[in-house]
Amino acid sequence: MAIGGIIGNHGRSVVASRVAMFAHLLFLVTAVLMLVWLLRFRGGINIQSEDPDQIFNVHPFVMTWGFILLIGQAILVYTTVPMNHRAQKMVHMLVHMVAFILGVFGVYAAFKFHNAAVAPDLVSLHSWIGICAISLFALQWLIGFAVFWMPGTHELTRAAAAPAHVAGGLAIFLLAVCAAQTGLVQKSASATPGGTEANLINVTGVFILLYGGAVAATVMLRMAARHG
Repeated sequence: MAIGGIIGNHGRSVVASRVAMFAHLLFLVTAVLMLVWLLRFRGGINIQSEDPDQIFNVHPFVMTWGFILLIGQAILVYTTVPMNHRAQKMVHMLVHMVAFILGVFGVYAAFKFHNAAVAPDLVSLHSWIGICAISLFALQWLIGFAVFWMPGTHELTRAAAAPAHVAGGLAIFLLAVCAAQTGLVQKSASATPGGTEANLINVTGVFILLYGGAVAATVMLRMAARHG
């Protein structure tokens, strides 16, 4: 029974690593699809532009590349980065911090677009979910820093907090994925039905969803291997 358990745990670790590599591939494809959409169909990305659409384009670009995709990469650090645990924690924390900074910039771009286009702020479901996601992310980061990095925190406290930290972080990540889906739905609805742009938006949304699923599956497999 013990040998079977060891083999089973090793097998789950191997599968987790392969799913994580698939997530990295999805990362690259999603990033390229988003860039093609914004440059080919939306007129480019420029926060200083006089064109409100180019200002807006900063928002999906930064929130996808710099927030959702980077959060996923930070989560995958524990599976794919061959370092000791403390070094993995450091990379995890720093990549999350960069993701948050870029996420704040992405929110700023949305508000700047609304100001330029004389449009109201925070009136869509997308905006509500997005603000909730980035706010919870900031809270999660601060709590994680206090528990896992501040000196004086007992190791038993850290061990007890780890499962909740993992579960909460994954839930917030998936909430950010949900925000992206609602935002893409809004843009798909305004594109020509069945046209190339609408199809590209839909495909991009599918890949973001697959990326979120692959990251979540990696975490669950890694936890199962550790505690199985």
